[in-house]
Amino acid sequence: MRLLALALVSSAIVLTASAAGVAQPAQPVPGEALFLVSGHGWGHGVGMSQYGAYGMARDGKSYAQILAYFYPGTQLGKTPTDQVRVLLEEGRPALTISSSQPFRVTDASGQRTKLPAGPLVLTPKLKLPSPTGKPLPAPGPLVFTAGKAPLSLDGRQYRGKLQITRQGAFLQAVNVVGIEAYAAGVVAGEMPHTWPAEALKAQAVAARSYALSHLVKGKTFDLYSDPRSQVYGGMAGEQPETSAAVRATAGQVVLYGGKVASTFYFSSSGGKTASAADVFGFSVPYLISRPDPWDKLSPYHSWGPIVIGARTLQTKLGAQGRVVDALGVPTPSGRLRSVTLQTLAGATSVPATLVRTSLGLRSTWITIGVLRLDPPAAQAVYGTKLRLSGLARGLQSPVLSSSPDGLSWKTVSSFTRAADGSVSTGVRPKATSRFRIQVTGAASPALLVSVAPFLRLDQPVEPDTVTGTVQPALPGVRISIERLKGTTWALVGRGPIDSNGAFHARVRLVPGSYRAWVPATNGLAEGVSSTLTVTE
Repeated sequence: MRLLALALVSSAIVLTASAAGVAQPAQPVPGEALFLVSGHGWGHGVGMSQYGAYGMARDGKSYAQILAYFYPGTQLGKTPTDQVRVLLEEGRPALTISSSQPFRVTDASGQRTKLPAGPLVLTPKLKLPSPTGKPLPAPGPLVFTAGKAPLSLDGRQYRGKLQITRQGAFLQAVNVVGIEAYAAGVVAGEMPHTWPAEALKAQAVAARSYALSHLVKGKTFDLYSDPRSQVYGGMAGEQPETSAAVRATAGQVVLYGGKVASTFYFSSSGGKTASAADVFGFSVPYLISRPDPWDKLSPYHSWGPIVIGARTLQTKLGAQGRVVDALGVPTPSGRLRSVTLQTLAGATSVPATLVRTSLGLRSTWITIGVLRLDPPAAQAVYGTKLRLSGLARGLQSPVLSSSPDGLSWKTVSSFTRAADGSVSTGVRPKATSRFRIQVTGAASPALLVSVAPFLRLDQPVEPDTVTGTVQPALPGVRISIERLKGTTWALVGRGPIDSNGAFHARVRLVPGSYRAWVPATNGLAEGVSSTLTVTE
């Protein structure tokens, strides 16, 4: 009779993907992450909060008090400039100048030409009507002056003059306009005209001051008509209430040390403004962080969460590799200075302003919640405890839920959560299932956990017979007994599994290594036993 010895080669039941088997990695690759971004306010956060100005005006504060609060240490004074040049168009192959009343044009030589009411189409050849009836070229730039009705550029009316300059094969249009008319064309686009008059006055002074403190240098114009300076809509951008606010504050600007202050402003603070040092990286004495309790009236006081997938984060922020974690680096005002992205390739830092623009966020005062469930380090085996871990940072009450099909989910466990947001819990899955970390309104991507049956080979008591147990019982399924030949497992016997999970198989036992194997069935993955070593 042969001497049989049972040696335990591995304490874990492993799921094989090939005939030779596959070892589990010591350190599992992190799972797919989901990011939930919540925030406060809208805008860069520096200077005057427009919703703060709204709330202060509703509380009876004057425009002077509003400006003094958001720009501490400044004073109101008189503007040093009464006219600005605003870029309207450039790179255009043709432009149409028109007016409902006769108007005139002056060329670079000083020659004036009277023009009838109606449209005049200009190309880079800069041809003007002549007494002969034949259009003749005129030396540019051309300056158009209104008569008794405003000038229009491509159908949009503007106060002041229009200057048309040839730039190679294209045209540039600049509106030469008084600072008050400019402010009137800006304020209604920056603040709702139905807001309290004192808020509109504060906006008028801030807009006037911002323009004069941010004049473009070295160009044929002083200001852009878009957010690079301020959005300027000409006469179409005016409203009676905002124009009245401009008139009521005519010539007034915010001064600091005798110079026009850089009166940055934005929509909503979320409850606290930011310093220039926090956002722009340089300090300005009057651009410091200030409490803004009036911002609670803003619909953007708090917002989110916005759900962002890991692949989206990788693509939009240019990360090298799949993003598995994200941590913000805060400033004293609460807004982020940068975001550190942890990827499979390593860590990278992204400026918060780039995160905001790339992801379309309202501000950099954000918190980043992370949900990620990692694949388990070991194969899940029926009846044994499996530890699942991951991340659930910055989110309330995370729980583990499971589903057999990915459609219906139920909570199976709460989590133990560490200070860094890492979570873990033990489960005893009875079949292959999907798991996810769930919070109110969101859940991590589902993780499929394959569960193998528990297989045990018994110490043989009869010659040429192998017995053992399978849990759960798989009646009607046949067990396979395999012997290791070189590096390949070869089938040497089969046997039935009874209703109690017991099995036996007739096998010609010769010295070598044996194992039991059962195919995937009944919601379970294929299972493999530990090894039985037979010696003479």
